Amino acid sequence: MFFFGFASGMPFLLVAGTLAYWLTENGLELKNITLIASAGLSYTLKFLWAPLVDRWRLPLIGRLGQRRGWLLFALAVVIVGLLLMAHLTPGRLAPFVWVTLMTAFAGATLDIAVDAYRIEIAPQESQGALLATYSLGYRIALIITGALALMLADQVSWPLVYQAMAVVMLVPVVAVLLSREPDVVRIRMTTWGEGLREGVVEPFVDFFRRFGAALAIALFAFILLAKISDQSLGGGIMAPFYLSQGFTKTEIGAVSKIWGVWVGLVGVFIAGIAVARWGVKWPLLAGIVLGAISNLLYVWLIGADGDVWKLTLVISGENLAQGFQGTTLVAFLSALVNQRFTATQYALFSSLVMLPGKLLGAVSGGIVEQTGYGVYFWITALVAIPAVALFFWLAPRIRFGGDHEPASGIDRSVGGAPD
Repeated sequence: MFFFGFASGMPFLLVAGTLAYWLTENGLELKNITLIASAGLSYTLKFLWAPLVDRWRLPLIGRLGQRRGWLLFALAVVIVGLLLMAHLTPGRLAPFVWVTLMTAFAGATLDIAVDAYRIEIAPQESQGALLATYSLGYRIALIITGALALMLADQVSWPLVYQAMAVVMLVPVVAVLLSREPDVVRIRMTTWGEGLREGVVEPFVDFFRRFGAALAIALFAFILLAKISDQSLGGGIMAPFYLSQGFTKTEIGAVSKIWGVWVGLVGVFIAGIAVARWGVKWPLLAGIVLGAISNLLYVWLIGADGDVWKLTLVISGENLAQGFQGTTLVAFLSALVNQRFTATQYALFSSLVMLPGKLLGAVSGGIVEQTGYGVYFWITALVAIPAVALFFWLAPRIRFGGDHEPASGIDRSVGGAPD
């Protein structure tokens, strides 16, 4: 899971945040940078093809197994995509954008396969340890594709940086070949109609069947709103912001992509302790509130004029909150999954949790050009208020899971409804 988390983290910044620095240095307008760097929206739409990953065994490499076959295929496409991005460069913008989209699509597919593997490879009581190990690998990948990539870009050309990232992706390829396939009995469909129903219809019907229509809709709404503050700082908006405040790429890389990632890991482990001590419920609420408040630290950073200590304090606060919130949300979402539809349901939940923030991030450049960075950061904090309100509506109606509750947590069929 360490190497699979590493694999998931590698493409993410290379088609979004880190890419924005490359685009900025090529003189693109801010609104175009945030739009292109929002190729990461593929991660929010991955539920659309998750049923394919869940049900269709790939030819040839499918002999490795359902999960390992898709892992190897997605890794191969990401590697090819990064090499093509290095070859084309933003100088040939149209084909470059298409290849970036392909790479993001493959990265999202890799996420689907890794999440399904994690949930299927071990029982519920081992998921906390797997998640922590996954998070460590993921965040080390963020250091490499964030800090190391930016520092390299100060010394060599961006195409060489992306070629180096493609070579690093060979490490999880070896991990896939050495791993074992989860021991899961899969239902074989004899007709396309049966396959379509089992792969596409049943995962959604199952969720509404377990919770009932009203509660299921409320849960979907909560998932949509829970991480909007955090995700709204993507879409490439932060790269031009940092540069406009007088920071160099090396300073940004060292503070944001190295120090910040390790502080985020502290947030991950604090969240793990909190969930073990109090269950998911109140740590989940705390994560939403802290995530929103931490965005306001960037209002204080405006006018920093290259003050690295100020940047360090802001990055520390935001990454601590992000690590805490992300871990509590993954614990919450994992408890919602029926293992009969692992890839499809988790992909849907993890896509929904990113969608509104990613959409806001995609238009962030236009908003900033009209209102300035300060107003935008306030917007990203205030949009968390509906999620907090919905949490208190859900609180008396469901169990959020925890070590003192049933292993399947929030599932109403095993006690998820209030007594």
